[in-house]
Parts: sequence; C-alpha cells; structure tokens
Amino acid sequence: MNDDPDAFRRAADALAAAGWCVLPDLLPGVQTQALAAECRALHEARRLTPARVGAARTATPLRGDSTQWFQAGAMSAAQQAFMDRLDALRAALNRELMLGLVECEAHYAVYPPGAGYTRHLDRLRDSDARVVSAVFYLNADWQEADGGALRLYLEGGSHRDILPHAGSLLLFLSAQFEHEVLPATRNRMSIACWMRQRALGCRM
Repeated sequence: MNDDPDAFRRAADALAAAGWCVLPDLLPGVQTQALAAECRALHEARRLTPARVGAARTATPLRGDSTQWFQAGAMSAAQQAFMDRLDALRAALNRELMLGLVECEAHYAVYPPGAGYTRHLDRLRDSDARVVSAVFYLNADWQEADGGALRLYLEGGSHRDILPHAGSLLLFLSAQFEHEVLPATRNRMSIACWMRQRALGCRM
C-alpha cells in the first residue's frame, strides 16, 4: 500500500461506505519492524504504564494493556515516520470526506497473554473530539490460534474479528463502533491512534 497513490482514496471510500476498513502494509516492512522492536524494548524495560480510561485517566480492570503515549517533539525516528504517514492519511480523509480532522494522537499498547479490553466505544463521554480510530499492528507471524483479535461490533448484531497482523492498519469511526480486544496467548503489540476534530464538548 505504501507505494500506491490511490490507497488513501480507497480507504476513504471504504470508510464512507461501511464506517471501517483495514489497510494492509501501511509502512515499509523495515519501518514496521523498527516500531515493533522499539515497543518490545520499552515493554521489556518496564517503561510502559498500566492503561487508564476516560478523560480522567481512571485505572480499571476492564482493560489489561500497558501503554506509552507518543510525545510531540520527543518522538523517536520510528515514531516520527509512523506519525508522518498517519498525518498524510488524516489529510486525505479530510480531502475526501471533509471530516475536519486537525490532529492525531497515538500510543504504544502491549497486552500480555490472557489480557484484553472489554467492549467499549472510543468516543469519550464528555468530548466529541475523537472522530476516527486507528490501530496499527506490530505482530510478526501472528496466527489465528494466537487469539488477540479486535472484535468490531457491526449493525444487526453481527461482528468482525480482525487479527493483529504486522503492518496492517484498522480504521473505524470512533462514535459508531463498539469493539473489544480478545485475549491472546502471546504478547500483543500495537499502536492505538485517534484522529481528532476540534472538541466541541458533549452534544445533546
């Protein structure tokens, strides 16, 4: 995908039609591998912190991952390359869908074996800033037997399970799709991202 100039337009079309899509090969393999190595090293050095939820960043047993946010002005070369690509996608979605997206936020996430994240929405209760959710996966040689799918709940009571294969990016509308992370049998690494509009507060 990274060499296809029409890939972002096709992603916008899919997002407009279905509200979600998966983009394979967002980055060259060497860049994905660099992000995976960095995430693994941070995890092994215990530099990730237990995840929290909501605007108040409340600790909860509902999710079992540990995270580290990407900080503007302090990103590694691998992180900056990823954020540059994500920002190009943000600009394409604005151009094609007029979403008014003004920025992206992202963090590494590692789920140890047996951990998950119960069913939830990414749109915060007291803010409508998050418009598009994105998850970029860092797991090489992932097999279906490893588990760890993101289960996306669709209209009509159905769902779709997306396995966390390295290099793929899942996009979905933050306010539309409840989802959960199913437990895996090995460490599950990803970058969780949100494309944001200017926050207008909670709409009635």
